[in-house]
Amino acid sequence: MRARYKHKKPFLHRSREFLGAPIHAVAHHKRGIALQFARFRAAGLGAFSAFLAVLGPGLLAGLSDDDPAGITTYSVLGADHGYRLLWIIPASTILLIQFHMMAVRIGAATGKGFVGIIRERWGHGWGYFAVIGLLFANFGTICAEYAGISAAGSLIGIPSWISAPIAGVLISLIVVLGSFHKVERVLLIVSSTLALYIIDGILAKPDWSQVWQNSIVPHMPTSSIGWIAIAATLGTTLAPWGLAFIQSYAVDKKITVANLRWERVDVLIGSVLTGVIGLAIAVACAATLNRAGVHINDAKDAALALKPLAGSFATVLFGAGLLGASLLAAAIVPLATAYSIAEGIGAPASLDLDSKHFQLFYAAFVGLTVAAVSVVSLPKLPLIPLIYTSQVVNAVMLPLHVVALYLLASDAKVMGDARIGVKARIASWISIVLIVACIAALAVSWVRS
Repeated sequence: MRARYKHKKPFLHRSREFLGAPIHAVAHHKRGIALQFARFRAAGLGAFSAFLAVLGPGLLAGLSDDDPAGITTYSVLGADHGYRLLWIIPASTILLIQFHMMAVRIGAATGKGFVGIIRERWGHGWGYFAVIGLLFANFGTICAEYAGISAAGSLIGIPSWISAPIAGVLISLIVVLGSFHKVERVLLIVSSTLALYIIDGILAKPDWSQVWQNSIVPHMPTSSIGWIAIAATLGTTLAPWGLAFIQSYAVDKKITVANLRWERVDVLIGSVLTGVIGLAIAVACAATLNRAGVHINDAKDAALALKPLAGSFATVLFGAGLLGASLLAAAIVPLATAYSIAEGIGAPASLDLDSKHFQLFYAAFVGLTVAAVSVVSLPKLPLIPLIYTSQVVNAVMLPLHVVALYLLASDAKVMGDARIGVKARIASWISIVLIVACIAALAVSWVRS
């Protein structure tokens, strides 16, 4: 049995060692990140290298929110509503920073992912409920990632039945055969392509005074369509799968309470970049498509529509960014779901598991990938309603997720001395009320229409 759970890099794995351990005892774990810190200190590389040792969870969880579904949502926001609703992106970014930091803190203090700690704190039934909820919400998003890959491929004439399966096979091989650090390195390289959208936003030559004013001053929607756009933007920026991923991934990376000082910087950078890129996409579409009265249905439409309005280079950049975003999220969203499924039944969940023997974690990842690729490869499937609806579903499920995070983070039995303070609890409740109010406004507006 021992060989079955042998790890590719033993010092990197934590999940199996701490199954059954006290909830907050793992804060004193001496391996993993601590070993990397020691090596950096010995080499005299200082604080910057210490930050590089924890870099990853915040950056990847943040940037993966700018996935094809997110790009489509931001594009529709700008194309249909111009600059008027830009404020929801900075507002969502502030909430993203707050709850990503909370999720990382819970993972660092407990050594368990979101579903794992729910299962331990509130029982197996709630753990299964969390798995089913995340699986339901995440599958539409996974399909959206492969739809984005297909859309990017179609810009150069590659049909979806070729591009989606090839991407699925390559991503699965990297995740299943690669070690944690090799997979992370590939994901970080792919995430750098999202910077292309910032260039696109500049090429669109927007009215910067309008961008600044509407990014700071909220303007309420006047129709149900506007409230749907607000809810979809909130749901795609602060996605439940992203919150689950960052906690489980931080555990897999061996982030501890002692590392939180530098991990906060990682979360801050990742979240701010997420907001800046989302704003750049919305601004590019507001300055070109909205001004020309062009309506779009997806990110591919946005890329094609930019050609006559902002030039061929803008279309190339938009398409390249779409491909990079799709590949990144096509790895991360199934990973988030696989972490949750394995945690929900108490199975090991790590990118360093021995792939030579059956692992439920890898089986869940591959199964989700195959299912999504199969759906996207079907001819004439209405993917756009699926993509946009999945973001609204994320927004509707979001209050349950953030309330659970708050209850866990403020529970001394779970967090020990690492529980959040009074100020953080007050800020959390204010944010939760704002999220619920946004969803309630969407529901009321929808009923009245």
